[in-house]
Amino acid sequence: MAEKVIKQRKLVLANGAEFYGDGFGADNDALCELVFNTSMVGYQEIVTDPGYADQIVLMTYPLIGNYGINDEDSETRVPTLSGMVVREYCDEPSNFRYTKTLSELLEESNVSGLSGVDTRMITRIIRDEGRMVALICDAQVPLKEALERIGAYQAPRDSVRRVSCKKKSYARTPNPRYSVVAIDCGIKQSLIKGLNSVGCNVTVVPYNTSAEEILSCKADGLYISDGPGNPADVPEVIETVAALRGRLPMFGVCLGHELMALACGAKTMKLKCGRYGANQPVRVLETGRLEIPRQNRSYVVAEASLQGTGLTVTHRNVIDGTIEGLACWEDNMFSLQYAPTDEKPYKQFIKMMEEAKRNA
Repeated sequence: MAEKVIKQRKLVLANGAEFYGDGFGADNDALCELVFNTSMVGYQEIVTDPGYADQIVLMTYPLIGNYGINDEDSETRVPTLSGMVVREYCDEPSNFRYTKTLSELLEESNVSGLSGVDTRMITRIIRDEGRMVALICDAQVPLKEALERIGAYQAPRDSVRRVSCKKKSYARTPNPRYSVVAIDCGIKQSLIKGLNSVGCNVTVVPYNTSAEEILSCKADGLYISDGPGNPADVPEVIETVAALRGRLPMFGVCLGHELMALACGAKTMKLKCGRYGANQPVRVLETGRLEIPRQNRSYVVAEASLQGTGLTVTHRNVIDGTIEGLACWEDNMFSLQYAPTDEKPYKQFIKMMEEAKRNA
């Protein structure tokens, strides 16, 4: 068996810094925004999360790939991130569930990877200077050429369109109690399973489905999903949510949280380096309870813009004080800036649907 050839590649940042390492995954260039993720486990879920579309993800945990990829834990079939950067990559997984290596998954999906670089230094640069455009390319590419490509980069504004489903689909559960329509802005399979687990049949519809089409499904509630990019780039969903406010119980997560806020008249703002990982404590204001969820967010709802929207803050980030949850109980709608950590939010959604049925 021929020995696998490892190609020398490099990461070039917009500030001119270069980091040389070993390529894995696909042998193509990646040019887009670079973010770092602080999760210690779950790289398969991160790689397959549509919310990372058009981003290079740097993992701060030093060893990646050691338990391979299995057939059950992916959030979507085909990864949509552009690249992955790690300190040390393991190409010989040790796990009874693994069916392929991380490199094989990335290669199949045309996603480039880079290992053997100083991820701590790169993380500090992003943390201090903010997120920036970066390029993964061949080690021989001149710095001037790389910086010219980085300077010419324009962030795409159609990320949701590309990751959303193209046709309606169904995720059914035994003995369903409720029917939910989920607007797919880049929905994760784990969140569909979360709705199934509390007795909801889920109808997944494309991001540009109209309010009239959603109402024709005769659903008990509306779920607005997570996804990538700037929420202002998805006016179709904002218009649909605004048209359905007060007509259907609503639950929004991640991007869906931001879209719901925009539909109510609030505004969003971009964070300096984003929040990616599982180290951000969140306080539930009603109970004082703390949660430490996994986060994937580039934007937050601007506090000053809430006046006149009818929205109240329900969850708040302990570290920086930013909004992590909103609600308008009068209109049966609430949202979280992160994926639920347990069944409580789903049960709250169930309670809303029950009340709406009783009052119909």
